[in-house]
Amino acid sequence: PIWGKRSKLNIVATFDTDEKKIGQMTAGIKCSHIDELASLIGELNISVAILTVPPEHAKTTAENLARNGVTGILNFTSAPLIMPDNVHLEDIDMITSLEKVAYFVKKELGKGKKR
Repeated sequence: PIWGKRSKLNIVATFDTDEKKIGQMTAGIKCSHIDELASLIGELNISVAILTVPPEHAKTTAENLARNGVTGILNFTSAPLIMPDNVHLEDIDMITSLEKVAYFVKKELGKGKKR
């Protein structure tokens, strides 16, 4: 059955500017310098990116991703982004989602239910 099967998506690279993180391995994935982004997108056939940079870097990083062939971006930043039509952008607002979950938990706890 299809239920319970894992996604066929694989994280193949991470990027940063922090020299302490460059070259480090996390869960078998090497962290590369952001300057290697363009070459690794092509080399690793990357089409989807998860954007978790500081908001002030979101626009330029997203543009760099799109310019180098990424056609899907999951944006975890608070920065509003406008992407070309060929790039699917999905904004994730974790703070609002967390507040929503906390609201419903508090509401249920108020009814005397346990967590």
